[in-house]
Amino acid sequence: MVATPIKTEKRLTIQTADIVQDTTTIRSLDWDRDRFDIEFGLQNGTTYNSYIIRGDKIALVDTSHAKFRQLYLDTLTGLIDPKTIDYLVISHTEPDHSGLVKDILALAPQVTVVGSKVAIQFLEGFVHQSFERILVKSGETLDLGKGHVLEFVSAPNLHWPDTILTYDRGTQTLFTCDVFGMHYCSDHLYDEYLDAIAPDYHFYYECLMAPNARSVLSAMKRMDTLGEITTIANGHGPLLRYNVHELVERYRTWSEEQSKAEKTVAVFYVSDYGYSDRLSQAIAKGITKTGVAVEMVDLKSADPQEINEIVSSSAGIVLGMPPLEGTYNQQTTGNVGTILAVAKDKQYVGLFESYGGNDEPIDPLLTKFREAGLNQGFTAIRVKETPTEAIYQLCEEAGTDLGQALTLDRKVKQRKSLDSDLDKAIGRISGGLYILTATKGDIKGAMLASWVTQASFDPPGFTVSVAKDRAIESLMQVGDTFVLNILEEGKYQPLMKHFLKRFAPGSDRFEGVNTQIANNGSPILTDALAYLECEVVSRMECNDHWVVYSKVTNGRVSNPDGLTAVHHRKVGNYY
Repeated sequence: MVATPIKTEKRLTIQTADIVQDTTTIRSLDWDRDRFDIEFGLQNGTTYNSYIIRGDKIALVDTSHAKFRQLYLDTLTGLIDPKTIDYLVISHTEPDHSGLVKDILALAPQVTVVGSKVAIQFLEGFVHQSFERILVKSGETLDLGKGHVLEFVSAPNLHWPDTILTYDRGTQTLFTCDVFGMHYCSDHLYDEYLDAIAPDYHFYYECLMAPNARSVLSAMKRMDTLGEITTIANGHGPLLRYNVHELVERYRTWSEEQSKAEKTVAVFYVSDYGYSDRLSQAIAKGITKTGVAVEMVDLKSADPQEINEIVSSSAGIVLGMPPLEGTYNQQTTGNVGTILAVAKDKQYVGLFESYGGNDEPIDPLLTKFREAGLNQGFTAIRVKETPTEAIYQLCEEAGTDLGQALTLDRKVKQRKSLDSDLDKAIGRISGGLYILTATKGDIKGAMLASWVTQASFDPPGFTVSVAKDRAIESLMQVGDTFVLNILEEGKYQPLMKHFLKRFAPGSDRFEGVNTQIANNGSPILTDALAYLECEVVSRMECNDHWVVYSKVTNGRVSNPDGLTAVHHRKVGNYY
């Protein structure tokens, strides 16, 4: 392997390496990026991976992010004369992978662009120039010579509506772009350190792929018809070579679990319009946290029959406002009409603006849904500015509210049916009363907790169990900081009553509460018995909860004679 780092002040570097016969990767390493896409936090930066395949003809698979323009183009032209590139394979048109397509076409106007029908349509919309193209579907092939026969696999909604995977039969390499990727930046080209990358791999799946679990399974069925896969050349993070089977099967297992959900919400968005795709993804992430499945549908590319089937089988509908006019207006308007025609009484609905500059108004459409007998799953989200971290958090919380409304009846039934001797015995495990408070960027969160246990002396640390559908869960990733506020026996009732309230998505959890700011930026509850400043070290998944281990960096007791409030339950199958 030959690595050639090129450093800049912003810690953007390039790594090149030969990965299989006649195939070179150009990895753009973004060391300091800490937010991505739907604004979920990154702990380890990210990479944007591109590939050159040299047969008798030459193919370039994906490009890079526009921030790497000069670094990437200098590296590419140092490896190959752009005039010799025959094909540019577009896995999908999201800007972090296709941001330099126009630059490549300027350097290599002879290139034939290869992609799905939807991808080519999207490219025409932002390249604004003519180019040669080949539209490909699942099972179709492109022979580069020297044994490099590329076979294409359609993978819509993973996590972009135009996604294709590309399998090189000659090297048994699968080029997957976002699929099987992770936001993890390091000099290690491959996945040899599984324990190090596993949390980021799973987190990436949860944020981008879980809302599309059924599409993941459909794409994997098509993958199963390919030959042996020895290398997965993804678009983000280290390439998969040492743990290919293990990591692919994790996708299958996670997706099968997600797709078994009793209820589904159809989430409709308009790709490449405003922030529709990102806002919809944030809402979908909130829904999946409650155990409800999601079906993501692009109004630009979906046909009426597909929409009819999805809406008919869904318990809820989320709809991003389409543009009033434009290239796709007729198709998107027709599809919205189909949704209205198929929507039925007792379904839940939630609407959001896309901030695309010309959104269809929410209120007339919401009135029509209400007249059809649908329940409002969350207050309409009206985006009046470029979405901030707080807006994305609001979207996630709105999705969680919708999911919780859909699962309420099931939870009540479970509580009634599980009131057994075992549940009564588990309920006798006592716990203290605590309030977790956290701040990340513009977002603040809080949660009443009782499952807290000291776990280490040096460094001092403890574990806390956090339900997956808690809003604060997204603020407690590895590396995040928070405060554990310990409530005092006899004085905890006002704080407990306040934080047990059901807060509307995006609302201020601390309004009316006395607070001060800890060294790590999170709120300290002034009326608490004590507080600990904490940093998340690791997380362990336990079905419906995360067990979060954190080290303590600072703390103080306000009343040395006070005792920790204790919480007793009658049964152990709910709080």
